[in-house]
Amino acid sequence: MKGFRNILNLLLLSVFTLGYWQAEAHPMPNTVINLSVLDGVVKGEAKIPYLEIETAIKHNIDDMNSAEIHQYFIDHIVAVSDNNNWKTEIENIEVIKDTDPFVGEYKEVILHFKLTPPDVSQLRNFTFDYDAVIHQVVTHQILVFLKSDWENGLLEEDKSMPIGVIKMDVKSGNIYPLEVNLEKGSWLQGAKAMFMFGMKHIQEGLDHILFLLTLLLIAPLAIDHNHWSGYQGIKYTVVRFLKISFAFTVGHSITLLAGSLNIIDFRVQYIEVLIALSIFISAINCIKPVFFKKEILIAGGFGLIHGLAFSLSLSGMDLNFGSKMLSILGFNLGIEAMQIIIMLCFFPILLVSKWNFYTIVRGAFAICTMVVSIAWVVERISNHENIITAYVNSLL
Repeated sequence: MKGFRNILNLLLLSVFTLGYWQAEAHPMPNTVINLSVLDGVVKGEAKIPYLEIETAIKHNIDDMNSAEIHQYFIDHIVAVSDNNNWKTEIENIEVIKDTDPFVGEYKEVILHFKLTPPDVSQLRNFTFDYDAVIHQVVTHQILVFLKSDWENGLLEEDKSMPIGVIKMDVKSGNIYPLEVNLEKGSWLQGAKAMFMFGMKHIQEGLDHILFLLTLLLIAPLAIDHNHWSGYQGIKYTVVRFLKISFAFTVGHSITLLAGSLNIIDFRVQYIEVLIALSIFISAINCIKPVFFKKEILIAGGFGLIHGLAFSLSLSGMDLNFGSKMLSILGFNLGIEAMQIIIMLCFFPILLVSKWNFYTIVRGAFAICTMVVSIAWVVERISNHENIITAYVNSLL
């Protein structure tokens, strides 16, 4: 019977999974829990319909962070391994309001909790006994997903992995807990996942790619009477090409490390605006020399800004120092690998700079980049998408 019940749970979970991927656009009628396996703890995020909470909790729920509400969730979120209860902590509870075209206005409770085992060796195998809401609302169901597991290469940016469903067994009236058994991972899988994530970050980061290309477009050129001259030869091109890309690498590596370790405090919006401005300035330099023979310094300086943006992907990772350093190394190597691939694909274009039409290509590319970069500046200051950025995003 137990095996049959598990099969039914998995079938039910597969049906709900499709709806889960669209949760941002359509509010879920049940609770969705995302678990993240970290160093020595399991953190969870539960998204619970507000109306269901109202029905289940007998306390006043005007203050969701009251001691009574916290205690309610502590009593109804239990993890057990080898007959030993884990420590349950409620980190934060918030209520969000939104509007859905199908259900209209709705409210959702976002609950953040932490589960700490008595022995770290039990971290990957435990019984998850969660019965908040469902103990009063018998039709309610809890869909449980694994959101992050660094040692198994599952990152928060990836698609979550379904674990199972917690629901009321109608015949017996029992709420059966969920058995969580995760594969043992390794630091190698974590570092590999971060390497791939770094590659993906550059592959999807059009702003970083445009900035690098605008600097490299003038690598084959010298200056003549305050204008860019023609092709200076393959040796000259290769040397400047490598110097510019290396300077950018050094710059972003420094701030990637500092930002990831939370050594530097900065506002994300400011950095995003500065990145767009750096692209605009580089595009101007593509048309008319602005900082000739200073491209290496500019690439390094702007690399410092871009590195802070890269660090945003790592600064929130709750890992120990060793795992975090491996993550930074793997992520940075992934960034470099993708940059090298892009630059090698782009390098043949630089060799055609010996022909006159290269000036037209360079100018057209620079103008298009300037338009897009200004649109990004406007979007990042106003926090509203405009017609140009909307078109660019649709292409991506």
